[in-house]
Amino acid sequence: MDLPSKSRHILILTGEPSGDFHAGHLVKEIRQSNNNIYFSGIGGPHLKNQNVDLFYDIANLSAMGITEVLAQLRQIKKAFDLFKEKLRVNKPDLIILVDYPGFNLKAARFAKDHYQLKILYYITPKVWAWKKSRLKKIKKYVDHAALILPFEEKIFKKAGIASTYVGNPLVDEYPENISKPFFEKNCLSAKHMDSLIIGLLPGSRPAEIKNMLKIMIKAAVIIHETHNLKVTRKKICFIISQASLIHEKNIKAILKKHSFDQLFEIYDGPVKNIFLKSDIVIAASGTVTLEAALCCVPTILIYKMSGISYRIAKLFVKIKYAGLANLIVNGEVMPELLQNDATPEKISQKALYMLDHLSYFQDQLQMVRKLLGNKGASKRTAGIAMHMIPKIIQ
Repeated sequence: MDLPSKSRHILILTGEPSGDFHAGHLVKEIRQSNNNIYFSGIGGPHLKNQNVDLFYDIANLSAMGITEVLAQLRQIKKAFDLFKEKLRVNKPDLIILVDYPGFNLKAARFAKDHYQLKILYYITPKVWAWKKSRLKKIKKYVDHAALILPFEEKIFKKAGIASTYVGNPLVDEYPENISKPFFEKNCLSAKHMDSLIIGLLPGSRPAEIKNMLKIMIKAAVIIHETHNLKVTRKKICFIISQASLIHEKNIKAILKKHSFDQLFEIYDGPVKNIFLKSDIVIAASGTVTLEAALCCVPTILIYKMSGISYRIAKLFVKIKYAGLANLIVNGEVMPELLQNDATPEKISQKALYMLDHLSYFQDQLQMVRKLLGNKGASKRTAGIAMHMIPKIIQ
């Protein structure tokens, strides 16, 4: 597509669905401040919806199930070659990188070395967890970093990188106090109105489902049996979150191996709806735990991998907590049961304790939202982008 006259060109690069989602909001905000900007890039449905001229679709970068490594590398190379060609044919005024550091840092280096282009990085690499060496690359090739976690400010400032904490985009997605303890009437189905509900979030990858769900189901059975010994009018039931890339039959196959199948309901809609209904959730470590914190839903964070993988991870990942909510607060507001501690017995014991102390854990999670700040991460990032491109000469 030819560049429209008297307009500026922003090239935006994403590589995963979450990055595409946040990039779509960013493009929308930039357009609201100046509609005379042409966008091109690599993305998915959210950037398409914003009429970005995509020269490569991220659907080709990640496939369902097991993807051959060589095939994946060929797709990445194809995307990178197209990126280089686009720079040669239609040099942009600004490049915006969104997450996806393996690809995007290489793109930043090429753009700087060959064209000296302005580069903004939104949702930066998790250098606080691993690959701290990436800070040197960011300093060398990125003009400004838009940070989404408050504790990143100190790290980037110490490294001498021009950066701004813009807030976290998830704050915009989750209004305050949208959880069952605040809105009892919001339930997935009428049968849950007088029930205690525990959401089970085993993850979005097949390997995670295989490892995490089995542990969660065993914990759920213990919770149910122990809860029945108490004198209470409320029943207890469990909602299993079915991620978009997971087949329901895979979850049902795991459920069939255990008794009390009637306790479980499988839900394949937005995870936000599970937060709306649940008293507590048991979740595999990931961004979803921060979403739960923003909904003030007490959460037990669990994760378990092979012994070899865990030992390797311990060598490279140097952080105090696994959960983002805990890292933000610098305290365990969300109990973590990892590796050998991620047992059905320990999970059920913690869950029963939390059900008896809901208000305490809800209050603890309020600190997460306060530290993340106000809404408007996309808008603030858009403001930075607009300051980085030259003004249009009338």
